[in-house]
Amino acid sequence: MKITKVETIVINTPMIITSKILPKASGQTRTSIDTLLVRIDTDEGISGWGEGFGHRIYNATKAVIDTFLGQMCIGKDPTAHAQLVEDLQRNLSGVGRNGPAMYALSAIDIALWDIAGKVAGLPIYRLLGGSTRKELPGYASLLRYADAKTVAMYAERALKRGYKHMKLHEITEAPVKAARKVAGDDISIMIDCNCPWTVSQAITMAQTLAPYKPLWIEEPVWPPEDHRGLAKVQDMGGINTAAGENGMLADFRSLFENDAVTYAQPSVTKVGGITMMRKVMTLAESYGVNVVPHSAYFGPGLIASMHCIAAMTQNSLVERFDCDFAETPLHDWIQPKKNGCFELPQEPGLGVNLDLKLIKKLRVA
Repeated sequence: MKITKVETIVINTPMIITSKILPKASGQTRTSIDTLLVRIDTDEGISGWGEGFGHRIYNATKAVIDTFLGQMCIGKDPTAHAQLVEDLQRNLSGVGRNGPAMYALSAIDIALWDIAGKVAGLPIYRLLGGSTRKELPGYASLLRYADAKTVAMYAERALKRGYKHMKLHEITEAPVKAARKVAGDDISIMIDCNCPWTVSQAITMAQTLAPYKPLWIEEPVWPPEDHRGLAKVQDMGGINTAAGENGMLADFRSLFENDAVTYAQPSVTKVGGITMMRKVMTLAESYGVNVVPHSAYFGPGLIASMHCIAAMTQNSLVERFDCDFAETPLHDWIQPKKNGCFELPQEPGLGVNLDLKLIKKLRVA
C-alpha cells in the first residue's frame, strides 16, 4: 500500500448564537469555527482523515502540510506508520518541532491511525489496547462571555443537556459565582483562564475562586512555560491546576517534574497526534498525574480524543466546546447523548463517516 495524495481542506462552520452577548476565544469574538481537515488517500482505495489545530492559524498549519510534510508522505507505506512518523519528526528538526509544524504532523498522524484501523478492521481504541466502555462522559466547555447572567444561562443549558461537568472560560469572580449557583454542589466546575496572570496574581485569584470549589484552575499563569510558577499556584492557591494544551512531550516532562499540575491536558491536534498523545499519557501515568485531554474541536481531532480516552486505564472526560451549529460534517457524533455522554465509535479506524457534500458546502480553503 502506498500513499498517493495528502489533501488539506479548511471548512468554516457558523455557530448558532442564542445570546446578545457574543462569545470570545483568545480575546476575539467567535461566531464560527475553522477546522483544518487532512485526507490521505492510498493506491488501495483506503483513505484516512485527520485534523490539525486550525482555528485562526489554519493557514500556517495548512502551508506546512501542502509545501513540506505532505510531500514527504507521497509514495510511502502508511502501514509502516511508526517509521513514517519518526521520519517526519526528524525532518522537522530544522524548522522547529512545535507550533504549526507539529499541528501539521498531528493531522497526518491521526489520518494514518484512521487508515491503520481500517486496514485492521478495528476501531482505533482497540488498536490502542481496547476498552469495555461504549460511551464516555463529557463536559460542557463554555466559551468566554464575561457576563454573569449569560454564563448562568449557558450553565443551565448544559445541565439540561445532561452534563455532569462544565468548564468556564472566565477570569472574574461574578460569572463563576453565578455558574456555581445554577449548578449546585453536585456538578463539577472547572475554570480555564487562558494564561492571564502573573504568579502572584494567579495565587490571589485562585484563593478568591476556591470557595466555589472548582475541580481545577487551568492555565492561570503567563507565560504558560513557567512551570515552577504554576506549581506555586497549585501549592498556595487552594485549587488543583491543569495545563498542557499547547505542550509537547518535553513540556509535560517538565510539568510533572515540577509537580505543577494535577491534570494534564495534551491536545491530539497539537502534540503530534495519537502517537505522541500515547507517550504523554504513559509519562503522566508514571508520575501519577491525571490526563483529561484538551479537545476543543469538532472534526477528527475530537473523535481521535475519544479513542485515546477510551483506551486509558483510568476514567476521563471528553471536552466538548458548548456551541451549536446548524450543520456539521460529523452530525450526531459530536453531540452528547441525554446523559451528557458521547457514543464511542465502533467501526474501523476513527469509526465515523464525514459528510463529503457538507464539507464541499462549508469549504473555504
